[in-house]
Amino acid sequence: MNEQKIDLNYFKQKLLKEQERLISELQSVGRINPDNPMDWEPTAGEIEENASDKNDQADNIEQYEQNAAILKELEIELNEVKHALEKIEKGTYGICEESGNPISTKRLEAYPAARTNLR
Repeated sequence: MNEQKIDLNYFKQKLLKEQERLISELQSVGRINPDNPMDWEPTAGEIEENASDKNDQADNIEQYEQNAAILKELEIELNEVKHALEKIEKGTYGICEESGNPISTKRLEAYPAARTNLR
């Protein structure tokens, strides 16, 4: 097995920037669930509770559903980034979770939160 040197600080900084970007995007479509700070919930923007116009109500529901779909994907990405940062702290970053072999630097450069080698 060929040992490769990974610049952990470089990838940590890259992951922290990605985490910051994802949180910013999450904040644009949702908010942290007050009952569970580890979870995000979608928002619909400006919601008028007494909106009498059915079109306004439909627009709010549609916006909420769109935000929910976007939020779900962003939350998954954020959790992957957090997992990669935890792996850096544990000393297991850059190791394929399936084979135990090193993940190529090229792959990590393309996707720093990678858990496995490409198949």
